[in-house]
Amino acid sequence: MEQKELKRDLKDRHVQLIAIGGTIGTGLFLGSGKAIQLAGPSIIFAYLIVGCALFFVMRALGELLLSNAGYKSFTDFAEDYIGPWAAYVTGWTYWFCWIMTAMADIIAVGVYVQYWFDIPQWIPALASLVFLLGLNLLTVKLFGELEFWFALIKVITILALIIVGIVLLVIGFKTDAGTVSVKNLWDNGGLFPNGISGFLLSFQMVVFAFVGVELVGVSAAETANPKKNIPSAINKIPLRILFFYVGALFILLSINPWTELNAANSPFVRTFTLVGIPVAAGIINFVVLTSAASACNSGLFSTSRILFNLGKQDQAPVKFARLNNNHVPSNALLISALVLSVGALLSKLLPEQAFGIVTTISAICFIWVWSIILICHIRYTKMRPDLRKKSTFKAPLTPLINYVVLALFGFILMIMLIVEETRTALLMTPLWFGLLFGLFANRKRKEKDISLTA
Repeated sequence: MEQKELKRDLKDRHVQLIAIGGTIGTGLFLGSGKAIQLAGPSIIFAYLIVGCALFFVMRALGELLLSNAGYKSFTDFAEDYIGPWAAYVTGWTYWFCWIMTAMADIIAVGVYVQYWFDIPQWIPALASLVFLLGLNLLTVKLFGELEFWFALIKVITILALIIVGIVLLVIGFKTDAGTVSVKNLWDNGGLFPNGISGFLLSFQMVVFAFVGVELVGVSAAETANPKKNIPSAINKIPLRILFFYVGALFILLSINPWTELNAANSPFVRTFTLVGIPVAAGIINFVVLTSAASACNSGLFSTSRILFNLGKQDQAPVKFARLNNNHVPSNALLISALVLSVGALLSKLLPEQAFGIVTTISAICFIWVWSIILICHIRYTKMRPDLRKKSTFKAPLTPLINYVVLALFGFILMIMLIVEETRTALLMTPLWFGLLFGLFANRKRKEKDISLTA
């Protein structure tokens, strides 16, 4: 008999590490180089601001998911609190978000491999995609295990960086770029060396660095104990932001004057090269390579589950809702992987611009998804005060903080409109939403015609 439900095989340790894996990826390991180039040391404040905002998004998501055992993803409550169109548009947009993000990750794989081998970017990009697809087709437990170990490697690496950095700070270690000191944070033009404009311009890449933080919500349907595991993972997000982002960047910028870092290379690899540990630099490059593969792995997982839910809700072809014998949505996985392979093609056609293009589009679409979560939460507090009263995981400072975070997202989009680098991607995004609204209207018209002729 064909299995109709996803299997709840993800344990607490899987969910905790998926949450960490979702917040540490290519955006930090590679994208932070570009962000630092724009903002200088003030990048730390940008990460704090966006990280704080996303904590409130996650608290809203957590409360909504736990308010109804039938909710498997945010498309479910989007339909309840906004309408079928919101579920349709958000579901497909989230799929598109992760397609763009995973494209950035496989492009990054190609960049990292070039540290050792002089081969075209698209070859290792495509090879990693095929490998990850094969693993994802097996069982969700294997995905959880793989992501557990991938994330553990990231955690150990950043921990090692921070420990080494603290030792170098204490002994006043000298590198080719000068003495390791916290003074490097303000000795090269101050905390805001490129002014407020440089600080604001960095927000697009900072937003991209946090994409995937909501992956805990996507994994809810395959979590053994969501009422325990989801709140636990969400409540640890502030500590993760302080440690993995702020802590790591503080150390990086104390070792390296920000002027020594560039957008083309990982600042993590650069740091270990600068302190005279070339072998360690190679190891770190391997780590950031596995990090990109991990993020791509998360992308395959999330896109396939979103397509699975869309198929079950009759918002996508029903074949996407079919599971194989391992309880895995294999059709959804295969189509997502096929579309993802376009990232490898972009690496071949536009090796210099590919990463910037897909990260911008990804950031814009994720802002839509996060905004829908906040809007649904506002409507939930107004429409279901009974559920709100009984909630054991209330989001704090609502609804005021929801409006504050929505305003921040609107401000970031305005910055993207002003900046030439991101303007084209932003202006193209309405085409995607126009297509989805058109497809939804066409579906509703067909349904109405069928009901009239029945």
